[in-house]
Amino acid sequence: MPRPKRKRFIESPPQVDGFKPLGVPLSDLEPIILLYEEYEAMRLTDYEGLHQEEAARKMNVSRPTFTRIYEQARQSVAKAFVEGKVIMIEGGDFHSNDYWYKCIECQKLNISKHALDNCIYCQAGNLRTLN
Repeated sequence: MPRPKRKRFIESPPQVDGFKPLGVPLSDLEPIILLYEEYEAMRLTDYEGLHQEEAARKMNVSRPTFTRIYEQARQSVAKAFVEGKVIMIEGGDFHSNDYWYKCIECQKLNISKHALDNCIYCQAGNLRTLN
C-alpha cells in the first residue's frame, strides 16, 4: 500500500484565474487545467529563479516529486501554447497558511490570516473560496 500523498505548500495564489489566446471566444476553446502546485513550481523556478532542491523544500515535497510537478506544468503550458487552448489555474492537493478568496463582485483577490465573510476591497459578501 503506498504512503499517503503529502500536501504541497503554496505560498500565495496566482493573481489571475487563467489565460486565453487572443481573438478566440472562450466558448470555442478547450481548457487545459494547470493545478495550483504546478503554477507554484513554475513560479518558484522560472520566476523566482530557485533551484529545484530549494523550491522542493519550499513546497514541502521531495526533489523528485517537485521535478514531476514541474515537468507536468511545462507540458500543460506547452500544449496550451501549441494547440491554442485556454489555461485555467485551479485545483490540486495543497495547503497554505492563509485563506484565499476571489470576490465575485470586484474580481479582486483577498488573502487573509483568518476566514472572511466580506470582500476587503468592496465589502461585498459574495466571495469564492480558492483553498
